[in-house]
Amino acid sequence: MAVQAAVPGRSAGRALRRARLGPLAALSHLALVVWTLLVAVPIVWTFLASVKSEDEIFGNAWSLPATLRLDNWARAWDQAHVGRYMLNSVVVVAFGTAGTMLLGSMAAYVLARYRFRGSRAIYLLFVSGLAFPVYLALTPLFFVVRNTGNLPLVGPFIGLDTHGGLVLVYIAYSLPFTVFFLSAFFRTLPGAVAEAAFVDGASHGRVFFQIMLPMARPGIVSITIFNVLGQWNQYQIPLVLLSGQAKDKWVLTQGIADISTAAGYDADWAALFAALGMAILPMLAVYTVFQRQIQAGLTAGALK
Repeated sequence: MAVQAAVPGRSAGRALRRARLGPLAALSHLALVVWTLLVAVPIVWTFLASVKSEDEIFGNAWSLPATLRLDNWARAWDQAHVGRYMLNSVVVVAFGTAGTMLLGSMAAYVLARYRFRGSRAIYLLFVSGLAFPVYLALTPLFFVVRNTGNLPLVGPFIGLDTHGGLVLVYIAYSLPFTVFFLSAFFRTLPGAVAEAAFVDGASHGRVFFQIMLPMARPGIVSITIFNVLGQWNQYQIPLVLLSGQAKDKWVLTQGIADISTAAGYDADWAALFAALGMAILPMLAVYTVFQRQIQAGLTAGALK
């Protein structure tokens, strides 16, 4: 009976909200439908083209393939070396995201929970990075990383044409948004638990890693996914820092671009779309698996 009574009440609440919003509700739903089509249609077309022949791709774009040409995927994986490029992307993004989350969460926690002279200026310095387009920094970034490669001992591992240098740049590029997002999240966490831990003799590091960080798990998961997506799809930075002489260290976006430009108009378009499908699938899987965590992280701060 309680369940039966709750359902009409919930329906009445939805109807009341619709009545309050009026035409705005219909416009919002229309906007969501348009946005869904704008995102879904290119993805569906990409996967459809990845199993077609080139004649079918340049013929009727939305026709179904006569036969599923899975050899396009095999050709992209082996002959276009997409497998190697994907492995490079996985390594770079894994270390880049791990470094970003470690440094970003620590900086955000200190800036959000501690008050000291200059903390506001440091926070604004981080946030100002959001307004600075990476395109404007590509030229000085190239020279900075090149000079970093001249450092003794560590230089060969973090200079130009190295994954280490690319990882460091990814971390620096992702820190502003990470600190901005997590600072707001850490401010919403209750301080009574941390104060009780300090009374029991816990150190600042132990309070952060064993108490505050687990409490901020929804926000951590959300921003981690955003950083993975952003670093996985990055093209301009690797293009500048990984030259054609280090082709074996290229990431996936460079490899896909090389398929379309290596042979000009004679490019293997079927393999290109197969490579695009390979690049889309991991991110699609990540977002599908962690969709609830992303939504929880985005709404947790507001609910608190």
